[in-house]
Amino acid sequence: MQHKTIAILGSTGSIGTQALDVVRKNPSLYSVEVLTAQRNADLLIQQALEFSPKAVVIGDESKYAEVCDALQDKEIEVMAGGKALAEVVVRPAVDVVLTALVGYAGLLPTIKAIEAGKDIALANKETLVVAGEIIMDLARKQGVKILPVDSEHSAIFQCLVGEPEDGIEKIILTASGGPFRGKDRAYLETVTKAQALKHPNWEMGAKITIDSATMMNKGLEVIEAKWLFGLEPDQIGVVVHPQSIVHSLVQFKDSSIKAQMGLPDMRLPIQYALTYPERQFADFPRFNFIDYPTLTFEQPDMETFQNLRFAFDAMEKGGNMPCILNAANEVAVDAFLKEQISFLEISDFIADCMAKVPFIEHPTYEDYVETDAETRLQLSVIG
Repeated sequence: MQHKTIAILGSTGSIGTQALDVVRKNPSLYSVEVLTAQRNADLLIQQALEFSPKAVVIGDESKYAEVCDALQDKEIEVMAGGKALAEVVVRPAVDVVLTALVGYAGLLPTIKAIEAGKDIALANKETLVVAGEIIMDLARKQGVKILPVDSEHSAIFQCLVGEPEDGIEKIILTASGGPFRGKDRAYLETVTKAQALKHPNWEMGAKITIDSATMMNKGLEVIEAKWLFGLEPDQIGVVVHPQSIVHSLVQFKDSSIKAQMGLPDMRLPIQYALTYPERQFADFPRFNFIDYPTLTFEQPDMETFQNLRFAFDAMEKGGNMPCILNAANEVAVDAFLKEQISFLEISDFIADCMAKVPFIEHPTYEDYVETDAETRLQLSVIG
């Protein structure tokens, strides 16, 4: 397999650290050109010392001196701030940009990387939620591959390899149901942050874990799938699959169904995105059907978990509505993690923003930027 040089945006988060584990086990296949982190300077320094990238970026400019001091004897360029993220991704030596940033912050660096002709290993679903049409059009124009890293989209992607483009009838994204599967709204009125952060199957960052608990994570994935695979809203479904073994399914127009299966381990979709179109041996634990004699599936409860319904509504509406949905969710989840609002109030704030922020049917990039800012302003009262 051809050697690839990687820029990892968000290297200290859950996806970033697992991506580096894949790199660590395959030193002949990958090298690291760029590492970035928002605040975790200590871990960024440790990673830089181990992987010797050509550049690192610390988003929090107050930590710039700390990173510089720690790496002063190394041939590593240290940069800081959001603007630096958009600069490092265009470096000529970079083959693939793994966007593992959380939230809207991943949009501009992804655009700049695509403009520079870099393939994207996409773990930042908000990029396509906010501006899917712009991103996919730009990728086609530049001849850039968008390689999904989310386990569900990777599963769909794997199922489609070798299939004709017009063969899809429907895709079905699976959801674990999160920590509150089967609970009603009365129960959810009193859940705590600690309860919401206990995901039954996956180890993820705080924001994504809360999104899983509210089922917004699945809603964002629905919108992302529309753009990744060029689908209409009625071609996308969701089923709750508590065991998280079937990662998603594709139903074809001849009625056959393909599913991608495996133990819940994010290193697999990360490695597949980095090695595509080849498969590379991995020593990950193997799935055994005997250990899982029963796999179950059920309808999602969109009355209790309204965020999933809001996401379908936003996808149907189109325009800047998914951008409004995403910005409202980011601020509301942050407020919940700071214990400023209750679990159910997350949905209340999202619904309020979707009703109040002006709708734009055919937004430009500048419209998305303004929509994001205006939505966050609507929620400024939370803080």
